[in-house]
Amino acid sequence: MKFKTSKTLTFLAFAGLFISCKKESEKFPDGIEHVIVIGVDGLSPDGIQKSKSPIIHDMIANGSVKWNVRTVLTSSSSQNWASMISGAGPEQHGVINNDWELDDHSLPPIVQEADGRFPTIFSVLHREKPEVEIGTVYHWDGFGRLFQKSAVNYDKRFSTEDSTATDFIKYIKEKKPTLGFVHFDHVDHAGHHGGHGSPEYYQSVAKTDSLVGQILKGIKDAGIEENTLVIIWADHGGIGYGHGGATPQEAEIAGIFYGKDVKKGYKVEQQVYTYDLAATIAFALKLTPPYAWIGRPVKSVFEGFSEPENLYLGEKTVDQPVIYPERKLYQQAGGLYTTETATVKIDTKAEKGVTHYTTDGSDPKTSSPVYKVPFTVNKTTVVKAKSYDEKGNGSPLSTAYFRLVKPGLGNGLNTTFYQGKDLTKVPVFANLKKGSAWVSPEFNINRDQINGIVENDNFSFALQFSGFIQIDTPGKYIFSTQSDDGSKLFIDGKEVVNNDGNHGVQEQTGSVELTAGKHTIRVDYYNNGGGFWLDAFYKGPGLTKQLIPADKLFTK
Repeated sequence: MKFKTSKTLTFLAFAGLFISCKKESEKFPDGIEHVIVIGVDGLSPDGIQKSKSPIIHDMIANGSVKWNVRTVLTSSSSQNWASMISGAGPEQHGVINNDWELDDHSLPPIVQEADGRFPTIFSVLHREKPEVEIGTVYHWDGFGRLFQKSAVNYDKRFSTEDSTATDFIKYIKEKKPTLGFVHFDHVDHAGHHGGHGSPEYYQSVAKTDSLVGQILKGIKDAGIEENTLVIIWADHGGIGYGHGGATPQEAEIAGIFYGKDVKKGYKVEQQVYTYDLAATIAFALKLTPPYAWIGRPVKSVFEGFSEPENLYLGEKTVDQPVIYPERKLYQQAGGLYTTETATVKIDTKAEKGVTHYTTDGSDPKTSSPVYKVPFTVNKTTVVKAKSYDEKGNGSPLSTAYFRLVKPGLGNGLNTTFYQGKDLTKVPVFANLKKGSAWVSPEFNINRDQINGIVENDNFSFALQFSGFIQIDTPGKYIFSTQSDDGSKLFIDGKEVVNNDGNHGVQEQTGSVELTAGKHTIRVDYYNNGGGFWLDAFYKGPGLTKQLIPADKLFTK
């Protein structure tokens, strides 16, 4: 018995020594003393790639980038800013929407600190290293409600991007923070006002580039350039004039890493999520993240670190082709034509790729026709295209909707505008005052037209589209609306699609059995404010899913 006890004690001592040595020898980046995070609300990968932003592109060339960091859903601000500083998603930290307030929310954090908030990178750093300098400067006041005030030494909010940058640079020079976090909101404003992908949007990204250059100079002037890690991050992208939906354009952002110990010209392979930002900062500063965090550090951006050993990349995909006229803001690729024909042009983006296409609604295969030169279509047609490289790897599918309608045949939809106020669901139209009325060719919204009729820039409004749809083949039809905010679709007075409520661009579907002939069709739509979007689709016997075409819609 005595001998066994001695062996046990010896084993435990050895095990403890092994664990201690392992912890001491755990590898971290070497010499990072400062982390500066530049957060840009609404900055999309497309915005970086297509804008004049030489400084950011130089950071990418001399640093590391992940082009498709996945956000949490919904792709809106509060839940994503909370996730990036909390190392966890809404399920853990409880910030599930933009209405969240510390004293008014439905889902408590799974673990909380004394102030009721989930642990953030600020509080974790402050707890482990209470002597270090931590500061935040932000443009959107909503950011300030997401973190522990007691964990930061500096907490300022400013009303413009320029004043935000000026103060943040001053702070860097004076305090040389271990962690400095700046938030800019002007790119998101441009996305809501001019539209994502608009000249105004790209100009706002170019402005960001200038501000980033000023911050980098401030870091250099502070004398901390040689031991500083700089990270550019965002909360979401956008589509049209808004965001919040589950599309790559809205739910993917770029993560850029630059400075001390960062690999140059490196493209990250591992999957990265918005909540990995906090974990990466903790890793760079040699902190122990809370167990409740689900974020993982993006170690592969640092010299001496490889991609995860268990990394699975799945099937390789190549760049998808572009069908012209390409998608623009809320306009789907393709277009509406009142001429006899429409010209289809396809651009192959995949390196050494070949593009196959169809015009019959089927998905292209390697046996489908190869695109070589532009061609014309003389009737409403759904064009689909897919590229393949030399090894047979395929691209995502590209789809364009070419709608051809002849004038003078009574096509269109009777459309009525209603000015609203703080609408939160599709209204009872009888309770609202009618405004302008016109005939729309399809279920969509002309922003320039709406801009001219809203009262006092009040973008809480409603629209009602009504008419008839021609059904050529009897059978089961599936209808859907994509809208921001709410919409409902009715056939023969029966509700078929309910896509109501405040939300970003999202799609809801419903089905109905229809006989051949004309049926009444109506879409009720409302916008709460900000960006707006409406498309209506259908599919049925012999018909691929497509925008409900103008030549099948009639005013009577």
